[in-house]
Amino acid sequence: MIAGIVVCFLTLRDFTKNPEWKPGDPLDVNRIKIGVVYITNPATETSGFTYEHSIGIEKMKEALKLGDEQIVTRFNIPDTEPAAVDHALRELIAVGVNVIFATSFGYMDSCERLATENPDVIFAHCSGYKRNKTNFTNYFGRIYQARYLSGIAAGMKTRTNKVGYVAAWGKDNSEVTGGLDAFAMGVESVNPEAKVFVKVIRNWFDPAGESLAARSLIEAGCDVIGQHSNTTAAQIEAERAGVWGIGYNSDMSNDAPKAVITSPIWHWGIYYTSFVRSVTDGTFTTEPYFGGIREGMVGISPLNETILESGMKEAIDSSLERMKNGELEVFAGEIETNDGRRIGGDGKTLSDNEIQTGIDWYYRNIIEL
Repeated sequence: MIAGIVVCFLTLRDFTKNPEWKPGDPLDVNRIKIGVVYITNPATETSGFTYEHSIGIEKMKEALKLGDEQIVTRFNIPDTEPAAVDHALRELIAVGVNVIFATSFGYMDSCERLATENPDVIFAHCSGYKRNKTNFTNYFGRIYQARYLSGIAAGMKTRTNKVGYVAAWGKDNSEVTGGLDAFAMGVESVNPEAKVFVKVIRNWFDPAGESLAARSLIEAGCDVIGQHSNTTAAQIEAERAGVWGIGYNSDMSNDAPKAVITSPIWHWGIYYTSFVRSVTDGTFTTEPYFGGIREGMVGISPLNETILESGMKEAIDSSLERMKNGELEVFAGEIETNDGRRIGGDGKTLSDNEIQTGIDWYYRNIIEL
């Protein structure tokens, strides 16, 4: 059986690629072949994490005038199943891709392993922290900046001073935890009396779990529901309950128009276009990418005019401008945690590496439900 699989891969491998090429050399744009691995199927979605990645890939394709045949996708690949991830990546390699974008955190270890085995393929992994010096890198962005801005909206909207948050993972995941902390800081900046209640579901993609978590938060008295989870389920629950929401990834007001105030959103096309250009022009390196508000990589969707509060737009715009000009750094100064610890200090700002991998604490106004 193993021998049969090997033969299959050798048969499928596209040997029309230039065997002399290696990552870091220029590559004619017509010889680029890009593989993308998704945790869900973007063709069946109108919002969410995977959907926004697919929009970014499409914008890159249009900007670089790539043909349809130059983009190969694998979707519905659970990042909790290493064998399925390995298989999807090997399929892409077998059909001759020279760049792979792996769009979910759990794909990281497979990318690391297969990058070593395939030095003529570039692997770019979203939201992870591993890389090598030749053909494996990672990319993400300062979405915590957008979460801080959306926290201002939540803090100004709540009537109960209880804001809920559906979190994919707990304090063991710095991406989720740092985003929640930034959101809570945004809430506190306009409403020091408010508390942020978090419910952890321990899954990136779990519509049923997201719904249950949102309901439990609403039952606890939360009248604004934020999220770091991949679907619209929490926002739909907010609308059903007659409370408000802060979405994620896409403008989720399309899915819950009576509830969603705004959503932190990604502009993945900016990264994908610049990355592929670096491959074609020979400037590719494995230096990680971590863009934010200044680069246009992250932002928030337009405020829902039907439910925003007086002064909300002005408060958000003020903080946005301060972020752009460097006056507002979310993780600057001494930060107090909800268990009494002190993080950072006067005149200090957490480094990108600390933000990406070292946040294992909750801000002082966060309550674990």
